[in-house]
Amino acid sequence: MAFKQISSPHGHNPQSTSWIMQLVLLSTLPGFLALSYQFGWGTFINLIIAVVTSLIAESAILALRNRPIAFYLKDYSAAVTHPGLWESLSIVFAGNTPVDGVTGATPLDLFKHSNGLVVDQIYQNEALFSQASFAGVGWEWVNVGFLIGGLILLKTRIFTWHGPLAMLGTLALMSILFWDGGSSDSPGSPIMHLFSGASMMGAFFILTDPVSSAVSNRGRLIYGALIGLLVYVIRAWGNYPDAIAFAVLLANFAAPFIDNYTLPRTYGHTDRRKATEKQEEE
Repeated sequence: MAFKQISSPHGHNPQSTSWIMQLVLLSTLPGFLALSYQFGWGTFINLIIAVVTSLIAESAILALRNRPIAFYLKDYSAAVTHPGLWESLSIVFAGNTPVDGVTGATPLDLFKHSNGLVVDQIYQNEALFSQASFAGVGWEWVNVGFLIGGLILLKTRIFTWHGPLAMLGTLALMSILFWDGGSSDSPGSPIMHLFSGASMMGAFFILTDPVSSAVSNRGRLIYGALIGLLVYVIRAWGNYPDAIAFAVLLANFAAPFIDNYTLPRTYGHTDRRKATEKQEEE
């Protein structure tokens, strides 16, 4: 009797790249809509400029490499990488910028440079906190929007929970450990750190990038925890009020090192190995 040779099992995912990218884009809408509602059309205009620029850049590179432009652009991957609308357009393109009319302090920035005030005084005297519901005016709802989008992606299994949970959990744990009840030296409460700045966007839409993050579930836990730790350290004791970009970039440098020691078990073998170890011949 002849036996048919069967190769190693393979996982087949019906989700195409274009479908995944479209879902990621749609999942960012709650956060971007909250940004536009709270802070005006500037965010939306910058988003459009960034998307158009990325599409033009990718098209140019594909043309230089003699690759089919439409075939690669249709996967939407390039797009993923309170003034009125017309006033905002004039600010961006015509340079009609009023003095101190576009930028301002964020809740994290205001809290960090509070000039020795205790937390209760900051929340009572500063409108960014006194008019807020639980974290900081505007930014709390922006983070809620990105949290909703991130939960949608988790539900559809676009990425696993390991990285986001490790980052947010570590950030919350650090803020609990160093929360002293509200003195003038306090780095801030867990709620403020979780729902201010780019915390939720970083956890669900930046940290989860499959190219630059760790590859195994154990590695993603370490990778996410490292980012959460770095975010808090930079916010609390560094000179920059928000820290998502710096924390993710530093963790990206560490991702290959993390992968080397958290390589998943190869199918058919009982022991894990480091990436630098050669597989023994059987």
